[in-house]
Amino acid sequence: MFAAVDVDVAIVGAGISGIGAAYHLQTMSPDRTYTILEARGDIGGTWDLFRYPGVRSDSDMHTLGYSFKPWTSAKAIADGPSIMSYLRETVAENGIAEHIRFHHRLRRAEWDTSSACWTLTIDQTDPHTAAVTESSLRAGYLFVGAGYYSYGQPYDAQIPGLDQFDGEVVHPQFWPEALDDAGKRVVVIGSGATAMTLVPAMAKTAAKVTMLQRSPTYVVARPAEDAIANTLRKYLPDPLAYRLTRTKNTKLQQFFYRQARSKPDKTKAKLVALTAKAIPDTDVATHFTPSYNPWDQRLCLIPDGDLYEAINAGTADVVTDTIDTVTPTGIRLTSGRDLEADIIVTATGLRMVTLGEAEVVVDGETVDFSQTWTYKGFAYSDVPNLASSFGYINASWTLRADLIATYMCRLLNHMRDTGTVQCTPRLRPEDSTMTARPFIENFSSGYMQRAMSAMPKQGDREPWLNPQHYGRDRKMFRSGEIDDGAMRFTRPSDETVGAAALAADGAAREPSTASTAVAMASPSARPVRVSVVPSAPTTTTPGWETSPKRSNTTPGVSSICGNDSEYRSTNPL
Repeated sequence: MFAAVDVDVAIVGAGISGIGAAYHLQTMSPDRTYTILEARGDIGGTWDLFRYPGVRSDSDMHTLGYSFKPWTSAKAIADGPSIMSYLRETVAENGIAEHIRFHHRLRRAEWDTSSACWTLTIDQTDPHTAAVTESSLRAGYLFVGAGYYSYGQPYDAQIPGLDQFDGEVVHPQFWPEALDDAGKRVVVIGSGATAMTLVPAMAKTAAKVTMLQRSPTYVVARPAEDAIANTLRKYLPDPLAYRLTRTKNTKLQQFFYRQARSKPDKTKAKLVALTAKAIPDTDVATHFTPSYNPWDQRLCLIPDGDLYEAINAGTADVVTDTIDTVTPTGIRLTSGRDLEADIIVTATGLRMVTLGEAEVVVDGETVDFSQTWTYKGFAYSDVPNLASSFGYINASWTLRADLIATYMCRLLNHMRDTGTVQCTPRLRPEDSTMTARPFIENFSSGYMQRAMSAMPKQGDREPWLNPQHYGRDRKMFRSGEIDDGAMRFTRPSDETVGAAALAADGAAREPSTASTAVAMASPSARPVRVSVVPSAPTTTTPGWETSPKRSNTTPGVSSICGNDSEYRSTNPL
């Protein structure tokens, strides 16, 4: 599609979002070439990074899984290794492994309008020597599926006195394989999903595990297995059973969220009552009754009530207090109480970042994303040919990642069909008076609030919204208008493709005619750099079985990257 490039689409990240984007490109836009840049040495993203005890999903796998690949395991709340196996199967079944460049970290992305291409600066790390070399790649479109938090630098809670602790201090993001907690006293600082997972898992071997929190979180227990899903699979083909279960679960998620937001007092009372019933000997009013309303922060899911079981068994407990200082033997609380510890786990949160911490430059100007407006929650005003994957705070991440990837393919196909090479979200005259709102609204979690000032703004009208609503998004991304007046499509100028060829047919033409003119233009009108990106080895990660190579290139399909002139389709909408 894009000439003078190494690949049509560069995907950043080989986690859930990146792998899904690759699949959708292969099925919806098979004439587009692509490569995946992965900074680590394996696929999986979050599920490869986090290796602490008990690591698991906090959403059911019928919605966290892909729309195109059924989840067939009995457990709907799956552990990390099971999720990794699911992702490896997806990669192998669809021939995606050969497109992945491991140990390739995107450092800088520079867009040049005159050539309608991204030039990517990549730090390539030798896995054996750790030596870093710089390389570059030219791409027509950039899809960033690198997640929303820093892999290398978690949030530093600045816990006083932590450096004087004589025991072991561990952060869940960098879990040591050799850590031995058998018979030891463990304090887990935090009350989010990671802490809720770690406490019951470590309580199986440690002498005692204490979850130390500043304030409580809402907790919901549900079975790890979905009985309806497992029954459906007995009688129906896997794809149909999966589709029905996925529909059931998404509708239930949306219903519960709407109920929680519209009837917060009733929902709060119900959640607290369920917890009190599960752990009758615990001070639920102090430890499990938040001051905020349900879904002001994400609810914590505990499969089969495992946290409650550990508390009832006496192998775990919860303390709600603040830290005065860490001592050599434990933690002194503001109340004066001392918690003795051999291991302290700092599950204190993530540090959110934009586009995987890469620097983004458009026509020589570094992009400050806090000064941009979000376009449909996946692109940015005045930043061309770029999509980023950002999921839901109130549902499974993959639901939205899937939709964004399909919309990217619709954009690419529209550009192919209209002979355009650049799509840029731009504010319309009527958008100049928009009221700026946070990228994520009505969500008070610390990791979000700390980052909102660096995130793009949300407007008060479409398409400058980040709906966070699966029903609306599904309609918008799957069937919404592509040429909506805010996404501006441009094509090579007359001068680039040869003024004579265009002049013969007139300056104004239908999109199909314009595309024909581009295809017929003389190849000598602009020098084209031809380069080949070597195929990634499929043996980098053991355990993969790759399917026969899937072609993602259509011979003879190309376009010309050059100076752009404004192009609008004849669609009145």
